[in-house]
Amino acid sequence: MTAKRQLHLGAFMRPTTIHTAAWRYPGAYPDANFNLAHIKRFIQTLERGRFDAFFMADHLAVLNMPMNALKRSHTVTSFEPFTLLSALAMVTEHIGLIATGSTTFEAPFHVARRFASLDHISGGRAAWNIVTTSNPDAALNFGVDDQMEHDERYRRAREFYDVVTGLWDSWAEDAFIRNVETGEFFDPSRMHVLNHRGKYYSVRGPLHIARPIQGWPVIVQAGASDAGRQLAAETAEMVFAGAGDINGGRALYADIKGRMAEIGRNPDHLKILPGAFVVIGDSLDEAREKRARLDGLVHYDSAIASLSIALGTDASRFDPDGPLPTIPETNASKSGRERAINLAKRENLTVRQLAQRLGGYSGPALLGTPTMIADQMEEWLTTNACDGFNIMFPFLPAGLDDFVERVVPELQRRGILRREYEGKTLRENLGLPRPENRFFA
Repeated sequence: MTAKRQLHLGAFMRPTTIHTAAWRYPGAYPDANFNLAHIKRFIQTLERGRFDAFFMADHLAVLNMPMNALKRSHTVTSFEPFTLLSALAMVTEHIGLIATGSTTFEAPFHVARRFASLDHISGGRAAWNIVTTSNPDAALNFGVDDQMEHDERYRRAREFYDVVTGLWDSWAEDAFIRNVETGEFFDPSRMHVLNHRGKYYSVRGPLHIARPIQGWPVIVQAGASDAGRQLAAETAEMVFAGAGDINGGRALYADIKGRMAEIGRNPDHLKILPGAFVVIGDSLDEAREKRARLDGLVHYDSAIASLSIALGTDASRFDPDGPLPTIPETNASKSGRERAINLAKRENLTVRQLAQRLGGYSGPALLGTPTMIADQMEEWLTTNACDGFNIMFPFLPAGLDDFVERVVPELQRRGILRREYEGKTLRENLGLPRPENRFFA
């Protein structure tokens, strides 16, 4: 009998939840975003639920919206990803640890070293979420006044990836002989000096840390524009997708996997995990009531600021009760802009209504009983709309506890979610091959 396809689950954390009003929900921890004890509890619950990975998003600017909106945000204070994930590696054994690393404001050598270190510290559970950072406010924190053009950011990211992975291959597996008799710590013939000289970077190398346990940390990519999809097809092993609905999921899945096949990559070596905002109730009506209560806690100041960020333009000048006007292209995230515009058209939303949705969370939402949510997840999986989901919890801890205690057992009963981890490394649990060292066979 053919084994059922297995659902892969990531938890999209910031390092807690994406919803603007989550910290205000009754029973939620208002300080969860900056409380290590709470985050430790969350990741251990995720591991108990056999999640593949804890996905920590990151942002590089605080002053990215008007103060009336900013003062309502619970993400103005957050841990630095590598510091937090290294601490969490010490209290977990199997769950993967995904950190964001910007190709726009970081140096390849720094990124390569940090992820290699995290992979060794965690026993082979690190993953790098490649982002090109479209936020112009972040640029101001790095001495950059002008925003880099969208496709140029992706061309630079491609070279950045080549440098980082080349640095991870600096050492052969048997390079460190540590011969106490002869006094030789390593074999120079098993060390490779990269000497990269490209359009954007000049990096000598080698990296001063042994090759990561996984060979390379797992490569994650989240861009949904054409340039982002192409970068994913060429480099990624996991995609955090914003599919919109199941039909959009199928189209995106076929597109990226098709691009992989065209360039000779095995499509099975990439897992596509759309974001899914999950609200659980004893009935569909109860789940909807929870969602409405949560969205109702989003202040309009926050809502219109979120819409401005998504569109890359100041939305406060639009008529709040009129339709969304034509929005010109900018250097902001193309996929985020298109999702907002498409949502307004699809549901015939006014600017105010669209802002309210974006101010909380506007992506795909799975609402209902545990059985209803499992039904939807299984349909996405079995009709090639995804390989799993990056779950977004509406509020913590109750949203997370409900999912692990009520939805996970239903998925396991259906045979589409593991009961035990397949291995110790993230690659083993995702069913991904360990990359060969390009310099040492």
